[in-house]
Amino acid sequence: MPALARPATTGPFTHRAVFYSGARQYTDAVLPFVRAGLAAGDPVLVAVPGPRLDMVQAALGGDAKRVTLVDMALAGRNPGRIIPWLLHDFITGAAACGRPRIVGEPVWAGRPEREYPACVQYEALVNRAFADRPATVLCPYDAGRLPRRVLADAHRTHPDVVNALPETRTAAYQGPEEVLAAFNLPLPEPSSAPTVLDFARDDLPELRRLVTSRAERWGISGDRIDDLVLAVSELAANSVEHAGGGGTLRLWRDGGGLVCEVRDGGRFADPLAGRIPPPPTRPRGRGLLLVHHLCDLVRLHADARGTTIQIHIAAD
Repeated sequence: MPALARPATTGPFTHRAVFYSGARQYTDAVLPFVRAGLAAGDPVLVAVPGPRLDMVQAALGGDAKRVTLVDMALAGRNPGRIIPWLLHDFITGAAACGRPRIVGEPVWAGRPEREYPACVQYEALVNRAFADRPATVLCPYDAGRLPRRVLADAHRTHPDVVNALPETRTAAYQGPEEVLAAFNLPLPEPSSAPTVLDFARDDLPELRRLVTSRAERWGISGDRIDDLVLAVSELAANSVEHAGGGGTLRLWRDGGGLVCEVRDGGRFADPLAGRIPPPPTRPRGRGLLLVHHLCDLVRLHADARGTTIQIHIAAD
């Protein structure tokens, strides 16, 4: 495998996928990239699932203390958190110290399928969110264990692909708008009859009581109920203020957790809404950002009738 020490492009932002199979190829892909950053004095972040993180940390030895190490399975459990709560903070804070280098692995074998569309949307949005930032993001993809369609999507979302094995060359890079349109699919329907509430401004207290009671009944407890009620309240308030005065709430059990869905007639004009923290001088615009922070998964679908957002909270 070729060394990955030198960025492949000269533009401000480099977003690169690398395909690997097995532990040896993984370290051959990641470690030269990390060590080259350290040698140049660049800030380095490694955000990969726990077992891979342990492998990288052990291989780096004493140099590991010079790297920011993050378990992506925790920090990126909701893919909507990765840009605002991980990459944005690191790139913004580290840019003055050099060209930030990031190893980010948002897709891994065994990740629940329902989270995958949000992972692809994240990979597409990275290209827009940081287009003017001097940083390099390297995304490893397990070509030995991930489905072929996942490897094809990696080509669609990464302008730069290295070590592309012949069997992975199935698609070319597409812009964020094209990828987001392809994954703007109707969201899953509940497997059993949901609880439904049509709401307007005066119904918001009832909405919060309903969410609280269903969460308690369905195994959510403690701070997670508070997180859920706050997230749903933010979505409902947005419907009241920006989408014609109200919307429809649906709640249902889903495996070991709960899904809350808010539908209204509005549309998000900016696909990065909820992904980039607004400047401190702007008092508004943090509602969807907060929703991503509080929930285990956030999915969105928009069509001619309006917007549907589903939020997932796992039971304790």
